[in-house]
Amino acid sequence: MNDTLLVLDLDETLMHATELQLGVPHDFGVERYFMYKRPHVAEFIDFCRERFRLAVWTSSTADYATAVVNELFGGPDELAFLYSRGHCVTKMDPETYEPVYIKDLKKLRNKGLNLGRVIVLDDSPEKLQRNYGNLLRIAPFFGDPSDRELLHVMPFLDRLRTEENIRRVEKRHWRNTR
Repeated sequence: MNDTLLVLDLDETLMHATELQLGVPHDFGVERYFMYKRPHVAEFIDFCRERFRLAVWTSSTADYATAVVNELFGGPDELAFLYSRGHCVTKMDPETYEPVYIKDLKKLRNKGLNLGRVIVLDDSPEKLQRNYGNLLRIAPFFGDPSDRELLHVMPFLDRLRTEENIRRVEKRHWRNTR
């Protein structure tokens, strides 16, 4: 492991939550949701634990986030931190008038973290609009059991952890670097 912090999103990144069951058995339940782990998520988490400091930052509620982290990671104590909606900056989308929960990494910099050593794996680029240089965008997961996205992103993550400043690395076309 090195000093690179990998911040993981939950919904549509590591798993999918839905109020309606899909055509396959769900992995667990949280509140009123059927939860589907992204294929290879356990292997992915093990891979990341060996190479990064891990954290989770979701725009979901704190109770929901804790329940999901308990299932995927064994509990919040396994992480550098678990941030939820209360740690996001809320802005209104001017077109939809819906709230957008922004993950402002200034909160990490204010804690003394070097943002050049922070990667955020997320499916929603609008949530990292203040810190695109830290975003490694992953395709959203909606329950497809044949999904292999986590396996595909691992080699690129392994390369990123050796970079002096992650923010300077072009990440938009990571799939073409395999």
